[in-house]
Amino acid sequence: MRSELMAEVRRERADAARNRQAILKATESLLSEHPPEQVSMERIAAAAEVGKGTVFHRFGSRAGLMRELMLERAHALRESVTDGPPPLGPGAPPRQRLLAFLDAVVDVVGRNKGLLAALGQAATVPRDAQEDSREQHSVYGFWHGHISELIAEERPDLDAELLAHILLGALQNGPIVHLLGQGEARRLAVSLRLLVTGMLEA
Repeated sequence: MRSELMAEVRRERADAARNRQAILKATESLLSEHPPEQVSMERIAAAAEVGKGTVFHRFGSRAGLMRELMLERAHALRESVTDGPPPLGPGAPPRQRLLAFLDAVVDVVGRNKGLLAALGQAATVPRDAQEDSREQHSVYGFWHGHISELIAEERPDLDAELLAHILLGALQNGPIVHLLGQGEARRLAVSLRLLVTGMLEA
């Protein structure tokens, strides 16, 4: 009887994990095709082929779902930086790693246009705030720290900490968000590369 109960628990956990990934994938796909205000919980549930109640049960609210997607993609990028192949991962010169990382950030933000704005807001939240804000703060902190470190390695004479904030902050302003909303992520990535290359060679 106990073994049957354990098997049922494992099946329920596997189903929950599959549903979670299906919901996140459906949300990201819808966000890439439609403005955020048009991506409702009902629409996400239909795309993921689950009940609306399943979405609410797993994520609590639309904001909770968007936050979970944001953190999922940000953590995946972090793993690529720490354990992935170069140039995004270890082993490449700092300039190549910096350009590859900024390309990856633009790609992530292009697929979830509210990501960087939410992370930037989290950077100003006190450390004793609610758990999700602390998580977002840690993501922003890692991104900022990684950019700062690479700039400092390439150009120790520059104010790497401030430049990292400027580079991340530039991706949060209205015109850039609008550009991403029009599917211009590649255009942004090319321009950001030119900006950073000029900065490092100045």
